[in-house]
Amino acid sequence: MDNVMVTNNCRCFEKWKDIFQMEFEEGWTYLDVLTKARDYIHQGYHLLTHPLAGSVKPNQTPFKSIILSKDTLEDAEEFRDLVLIEDSIAAYHKFIKGKPLPDWPEKSREDFRTVDLSLMEGVVSNPIMNRR
Repeated sequence: MDNVMVTNNCRCFEKWKDIFQMEFEEGWTYLDVLTKARDYIHQGYHLLTHPLAGSVKPNQTPFKSIILSKDTLEDAEEFRDLVLIEDSIAAYHKFIKGKPLPDWPEKSREDFRTVDLSLMEGVVSNPIMNRR
């Protein structure tokens, strides 16, 4: 298994740093995480989590985590993940245009970390994920 988590969420990093290869930088923006995930897709990785998972829009949260796999996926279409990440980057720009991310207080930032962590916990605990 050759999975990588790309994140700017220190809580995800701390929880799974011994399980996944990690690409973590606390100073990254949401867009930086999407761009780094795209870089992995260009290297042959496949998305295991949707880049826009959850109901929090890119202009509402500073935190994002994405899991990718180097393993070959049986049902993967050749350019599906690349199109998905590019569409996610376009959606980020659409949401952020004219409505920049607020300078959230630390309490709110911690809440957003928790939401992102919770989304990832649901994926990581999935038996299908553990078979990879």
